[in-house]
Amino acid sequence: MNMTPLRVAVVQAGTSLFDTPKTLERMQAHCEAAAALGVKLVVFPEAYIGGYPKGLTFGAVMGSRFPEGREEYLRYWKSAIMVPGPETVQIGSFAATMKAHIVVGVIEKEGATLYCTALFFGPDGALLGKHRKLMPTATERLVWGQGDGSTLPVFETEAGRLGAAICWENYMPALRQSLYAQGINVWCAPTVDERDIWQASMRHIAYEGRTFVLSACQYMTRADAPEQYECHQGHNPETVLIKGGSVIVNPFGEIIAGPVYDREAILTADIDLDDVIRAKYDLDVAGHYARPDVFSLQVDTTAKTPVAFTTQETGPLSLPDAIE
Repeated sequence: MNMTPLRVAVVQAGTSLFDTPKTLERMQAHCEAAAALGVKLVVFPEAYIGGYPKGLTFGAVMGSRFPEGREEYLRYWKSAIMVPGPETVQIGSFAATMKAHIVVGVIEKEGATLYCTALFFGPDGALLGKHRKLMPTATERLVWGQGDGSTLPVFETEAGRLGAAICWENYMPALRQSLYAQGINVWCAPTVDERDIWQASMRHIAYEGRTFVLSACQYMTRADAPEQYECHQGHNPETVLIKGGSVIVNPFGEIIAGPVYDREAILTADIDLDDVIRAKYDLDVAGHYARPDVFSLQVDTTAKTPVAFTTQETGPLSLPDAIE
């Protein structure tokens, strides 16, 4: 029986949109506040580093793209980060100072393409790995590429078996099952979904997967965006663009922290990972409650690259010994 509770946290905070250095400063302050609370794992929202430009059209209508959209994309690309890169080193230093694990949503750039990504850091500051969002939703597909099966990890750590599903990926049953099958017991759900139904989804996943769920949502106002930001919500700096709703749920589907709306916040909970086993006593959807004789799921974890370069080196002709 595990007698030592593990303190975990989710940070509800907004991005300083298109100002990544300032966002990292804000992140450091939140990490320092979380460290003072004694947490061993902290989860930040979707697209926290790099930003979620809610309300922008990126100058597009069906069948046409306009020059202003190209400028918006350029500005967005410039605020994204390389993985690994100097910003990941900086975030790793936050984790090392805290002596805690960090999971954070970022906008990752590779070449000219952007990805919505979750990064995992260990308490020594090491970048453990990443998960790229498989399926951007609606207009997100205009500015984000799709991840592949090579970044669907679950990490064995002192803070549990950590994995992540980003925003509406949580509605993908096959993705959920792929994480359940890897033994996830701390389900990180970085999001910008502020709707009330999100709470039902987080409770469902916790109960279905018998896992702790840590969902971190942004709280962002128009004041977090620059003056030149043509979002459809208008220009009143007090306008709330993303209202929050961060929450922590236990493996029985019970909310143990949150939800919190309309302000920045750090939510904490003391959890017992043995509760996962207690909960799976009567429901283990990737174990005794599965029916592999009826249903099967195949997950392709190979990396998919647009172009594969191969080389073939041929040495001197080797003849059988009997031939002179």
